[in-house]
Amino acid sequence: MKTLVLAEKPSVAREIARVMGCNNKQKSYIEGPKYVVTWALGHLVGLAEPEDYNKKFATWALEDLPILPEKAKLKVLRETNQQYKAVQHLMKRQDIEELIVATDAAREGELLARWIMNMAGWKKPFRRLWISSQTDKAIKEGFAKLRPGREFDRLYESARCRAEADWMIGLNVTRALTCKFGSPLSAGRVQTPTLGMIMDREQEITGFRSVDFETLTADFGDFQAAWRASNGDGRIFEKNKTASLKDKLTGRNGRIIKVQKSEKSEQHPLAYDLTELQRDANRKFGFSAKQTSSVLQRLYEQHKLVTYPRTDSRYLTSDMTGTLKERLDSVAVGPYAALARPLLRKPLPITKRIVDDSKVSDHHAIIPTEQTVLLNGLSTEERKLYDLIVRRFISLFYPPARYDAVAVTVNVEGESFHVKGTTVKDAGWREVYGGDMSNDDDEEPSDEPAAGSVKLPELREGATVTIGRCMVRPGRTQPPKRFNEASLLTQMEKHGLGTPATRADIIEKLVSSDTIERQGNLLHPTGKGKQLIELVSTQLRTPDLTARWEAELEKIARGQGKPDLFLQGIRSMAQELVTGVKTSGAEYKPHNVSNSNCPECGTRLLEKKSKRGKLLVCPADNCGYTRAGEKRLSNRRCPQCHKKMELKEGKAGMFVQCLGCGITETLDKDHKHVNKREQQKLVQQYSKQESIGSNLGELLKAALEGQQKDK
Repeated sequence: MKTLVLAEKPSVAREIARVMGCNNKQKSYIEGPKYVVTWALGHLVGLAEPEDYNKKFATWALEDLPILPEKAKLKVLRETNQQYKAVQHLMKRQDIEELIVATDAAREGELLARWIMNMAGWKKPFRRLWISSQTDKAIKEGFAKLRPGREFDRLYESARCRAEADWMIGLNVTRALTCKFGSPLSAGRVQTPTLGMIMDREQEITGFRSVDFETLTADFGDFQAAWRASNGDGRIFEKNKTASLKDKLTGRNGRIIKVQKSEKSEQHPLAYDLTELQRDANRKFGFSAKQTSSVLQRLYEQHKLVTYPRTDSRYLTSDMTGTLKERLDSVAVGPYAALARPLLRKPLPITKRIVDDSKVSDHHAIIPTEQTVLLNGLSTEERKLYDLIVRRFISLFYPPARYDAVAVTVNVEGESFHVKGTTVKDAGWREVYGGDMSNDDDEEPSDEPAAGSVKLPELREGATVTIGRCMVRPGRTQPPKRFNEASLLTQMEKHGLGTPATRADIIEKLVSSDTIERQGNLLHPTGKGKQLIELVSTQLRTPDLTARWEAELEKIARGQGKPDLFLQGIRSMAQELVTGVKTSGAEYKPHNVSNSNCPECGTRLLEKKSKRGKLLVCPADNCGYTRAGEKRLSNRRCPQCHKKMELKEGKAGMFVQCLGCGITETLDKDHKHVNKREQQKLVQQYSKQESIGSNLGELLKAALEGQQKDK
């Protein structure tokens, strides 16, 4: 008799099969003497569509809403139907006596396995492989410590409730909005509150009124200090007051009334969870949350260099302490050797800040595995992300950073001046980051000028000082910053919106549905997003209720909540939300209406962005007409085929491209710049004539002038 192993992906299945001695490769499984390893392709089974309950629901109609089946049905997904049949066939084989669930050790991985088991009618025993890395050692140890499948029933119930809640809220509200306002409008219990936070920030920005102010800094010869009012504010909003202070203080003597010295100790940061890693990667490298997740998955699954990615814990478990030196040894290569080697020569300092079983639920923090790394085998993106993880891991075992902080207060003619200085005594864990003492926290910028953290001379209380000159600097109050992905992830985590595994997908869904857009590293709401947030119910717009649902799902996973009670609340809310849309008196006007009409039905076409450029799409029901957006032709001609080149806009600005030859040239603001590539081609074109006595410089000049005339 044999055991069937169900992995989540073919790549993971191949690794498990290799480690467990399965060599007989078939189209949909790999078989060995003891195990048969097969795989899903993500979800093979999903929740049934409305039309699977009643064919009339295939046509969207407001009067049919809400659609709230008493019991959710499952269906085999059409795109992965063949693989499902293969897995089902293996489950029914007479020589298969047991199943090992080897999907990702998380809520979603548990759900996709259970749905396949339910659909295929699996009744035999099953156990769970629960591992946090994909190394050979981890796989072998996991198979030696398989856990009873029923231990994870509560996790499955939590995942099922999440999926059914998203179906009921998302499907019903999306259909209601789309039918009511005649345009594809998407809403959901997590994406809509996230959009709401972006819109709240946008309203703060648009409602902000900037005000001019000035600051005053005094030069005392050996040091400089900033003026502060009695309330601690250094901004001066009346120019005549600044001038008066400058006249009053320049050349005057004062006294140092306070020199406060204190030794500061700064502990190392906690290990990474997924959200913190996504934040850092966005701040340092401009990675999107989705990009970080994808790169991290490759480091985990393909290279086997890091532990399970989709974790919400920043601590390690006590049973890992014996492996920490082995992990340090595996990363002690290249730029990390000098940092890690000293740690291997003595016992590691294990504290509650590193290891705390009470703060780990399903998975511990993201750290390196025992797999030896070959840095040259990593792509640029992988290398950057791996660097963050390794340095954070090494820093866990370094001492605190220690420095002396000095705060000085000077009184001149009754006015106060302040300056701060810092002297590093021991870089501690910051040595892992090159001794950099800067703070990377993504906080809101302040209009308040920084007090300064500079190197100060030896100063003592009571000493007399003289202001040599006063420097006035202008400033303006600044509105709050728009969200970037790092700060949005922080807010989503703070309000309990989504999970580490789903937040990146939520942001991408908002982008793909044209409700927000990326402009550089910042997230802006679109015209569609601004209107959509006004059309949905207030309770769906704010994060409070959705965050409570996520907390309920966690309770269900821990066995402290009841699935039926949770879903009953979701049904009631879906009914309420749909009723709100039906009775709404609001209007929606598409923000992206083009000047072109559909040639098939005459409806005004909508302009949509895609990876291949702008598309013109007919919004009419049962039409589906789509074409590429109108091309903008420039006066620049292709140097090869001489046809007019298309004018386009990219991240670096305007450029022209020949659609036939593929030649691309950059433009300046005046659309007249000839780039270096074009000049080089002209040099090559005319260089042959140099041998017959022609002057190359004159020929090149003539050629460039000729091109300008053609335009």
